[in-house]
Amino acid sequence: MRPLTEAELKTLLEKLATYCGKGIQSLIADGTADRHVFRIQKDRVYYVRESLANLATSVKRESLLSLGTCLGKFTKTGKFRLHITSLSVIAPHARYKVWVKPNGEMPFLYGGNVLKAHVGRWSEDCPAHQGVIVLSMNDTPLGFGVSAKSTAEARRLDPTGVVTFRQADIGEYLREEDTLFVT
Repeated sequence: MRPLTEAELKTLLEKLATYCGKGIQSLIADGTADRHVFRIQKDRVYYVRESLANLATSVKRESLLSLGTCLGKFTKTGKFRLHITSLSVIAPHARYKVWVKPNGEMPFLYGGNVLKAHVGRWSEDCPAHQGVIVLSMNDTPLGFGVSAKSTAEARRLDPTGVVTFRQADIGEYLREEDTLFVT
């Protein structure tokens, strides 16, 4: 594991800022004595306590499979793709959220987009093409995606209109269990 380069860190923080906005500051500097850092192993980025990352330096890189929470991976073109495993890290800091009614949870968890008919409520003033966290009505994070329309435009949509394009959902743990944690 190694620290991220400046270019990698910039790409990662831009992607996280899409979902967290100014809440990203609390991810980086959480105010505790044992802060969290970003580390990269092969092409995957992990969010781990600094003391644990320092202990991991005694393990050979080839022998170390994972450490901390996997946020995602860098593609061959240098872009960063968030994995569903990052949901527990970004959900508490999310700026924009969409709450899905119980009748819309299963279509979302099976890989579908969020339709207006399934939305119970959403964050005010959400712009179009902004990262949003999808929650159940009892505030359980289900996944994340990108808003298809702004909040004002979404209110005027018909019930079958797409409000949020799905990017990842917790159903991926079952659908992609063979490839999700493969290095």
